Amino acid sequence: MKKLNSDQLRKAYLDFFRERGHAVIPTASLVPENDPTVLFTTAGMHPLVPYLLGEKHPAGKRLTDVQICVRTGDIDEVGDASHCTFFEMLGNWSLGDYFKRESISWSFEFLTEVLGIPKERLAVSVFGGDEDCPRDDESAEIWKSLGLPAENVFFLPKKNNWWGPAGQTGPCGPDTEIFLDTGKPKCGEDCTPACDCGKYLEIWNNVFMQYYKDAEGRLSPMEHRNVDTGMGLERTLVTLNGYASVYETDVFDFAIKRLEELSGKKHGEEEESTVAMRIIADHTRTAIFLIGDVKPVSPSNVDQGYVLRRLIRRAMRYCRVLGVEFEAIGELAMMFVDKYGAVYPNLEEGRARIAEELETEKNKFAKTIEQGLKEFDKILTHIPVGTFPGKTAFRLYDTFGFPIEMTEELAKERGYVLDRAGYEKAFKEHQEKSKAGAEQKFKGGLADGGEQTARLHSATHLLNYALKKVLGDESISQRGSNITPERLRFDFNFPRPLTPEEIKAVEDVVNGEIASASPVVCEEMTVDEAKAQGAVGVFGDRYGDVVKVYTIGHSKEICGGPHAANTAELGKFRIVKEQSSSAGVRRIKAVLE
Repeated sequence: MKKLNSDQLRKAYLDFFRERGHAVIPTASLVPENDPTVLFTTAGMHPLVPYLLGEKHPAGKRLTDVQICVRTGDIDEVGDASHCTFFEMLGNWSLGDYFKRESISWSFEFLTEVLGIPKERLAVSVFGGDEDCPRDDESAEIWKSLGLPAENVFFLPKKNNWWGPAGQTGPCGPDTEIFLDTGKPKCGEDCTPACDCGKYLEIWNNVFMQYYKDAEGRLSPMEHRNVDTGMGLERTLVTLNGYASVYETDVFDFAIKRLEELSGKKHGEEEESTVAMRIIADHTRTAIFLIGDVKPVSPSNVDQGYVLRRLIRRAMRYCRVLGVEFEAIGELAMMFVDKYGAVYPNLEEGRARIAEELETEKNKFAKTIEQGLKEFDKILTHIPVGTFPGKTAFRLYDTFGFPIEMTEELAKERGYVLDRAGYEKAFKEHQEKSKAGAEQKFKGGLADGGEQTARLHSATHLLNYALKKVLGDESISQRGSNITPERLRFDFNFPRPLTPEEIKAVEDVVNGEIASASPVVCEEMTVDEAKAQGAVGVFGDRYGDVVKVYTIGHSKEICGGPHAANTAELGKFRIVKEQSSSAGVRRIKAVLE
């Protein structure tokens, strides 16, 4: 296998698919555009949902990119050898063009010829079929025709080899996952890539979107069939270089080395310090990408800002565990900007902002620790010496952000034993409630492709135009958008609350545009042409050479769609709430009646 670093792997991947007719498109923001199913972009396909639903992509039917992603579902697993909150996903897509044979053949060719992985070390899984859909024999036969032994092709159920839909409805279909056989012995006769025994390591996933799931759960074949593939850059680097963890790769090794210097401890020698170094490095890297995003995120108590705050403070907690000052995070942040700045220029442009946000959050956390210590001392006056209640420890964590490690340490100093089991139980109950709430909150959206979500999407364009007009500020821009079938949410930069008169004026402008019964017009043009026509958009590397510009009444905006056909379809626009989202950012929630 060829030993490559991150820059070499990115280039090899994009070059390979460019040579096979794929347009290289830039990464999208980590903050999804109008997709309420997730807080962050968690996969390469998320920014492409409108095109997977049938919208025409201006770059064509074959696309490839390196998409930055954040996943926080496994945040408590970070610290092991493989889990990261931020990662880069190498991907290629066919939008109604080629299908299984080309996709599988190119994946095989890239892995064996470009990366030099022996085909004997590859194993794959394919969909085994169920009462809804037949077994994917086509993919299995393609793999075998390429020389993969039959015993290395595994048929697995839907929970292992089926993707989607992204929302409640939409494109979905079987996938084929590609694994590296690590050489470890099988855990038993029934050992497959679905096992967690460590014999098989997933490196690539090819999704074949050939069905559409409707609101009743029925599946029907799609005319517009798509291919969506994803290969994790960090995990592939580990595989190629024979590393034991992602923290040995070139995207982390410099940060780990610096933490070793600051702490006087060696990564890999002692579990507690090793886990601390990994968490600090991982969370700091994620923080700089969120703060330096084209739609910058600031630490706050809601949504993306809450996750960012949690990551920064968790990194600071582990600075204490490692015995290094909080300032280490600011230093590492600048090292990560140096590492990634050439690939993602927005990080270099946001260098000062990243430093400022981290410093502000460091100072706030120091005050939080101080408040938590006061509360801790107050609690002790009500508890007899013995056991420190787990529920109380969780309240300190949940309300004051007070680290459980500090509670345990302080309790021990004062003669108490922490009820760790009680804490874990309270923490788990909180997680389950949060998960249930998130599932309810982030349902629907553009992934569903419904008419109402398309209308609300068009309404966000008119709202953006109306805010600029009423407030007389052309610098106002979208900082985030979230759409469910019931309402839209729109974040924009503005320093103060809107007055009731301004809110009414914004509603009047939007309803005036709706009443004009203007057709929604979509045109493809270059970025320079879009700028010359006054189109709204975050210009820069996030767009390709050709973009889609939607004209909706007096609004002209770069967007992927989908939209209503005419403003008259929107009904009546009403703002139901205007509030603060974070420092310098306001949030509007509105409905169409």
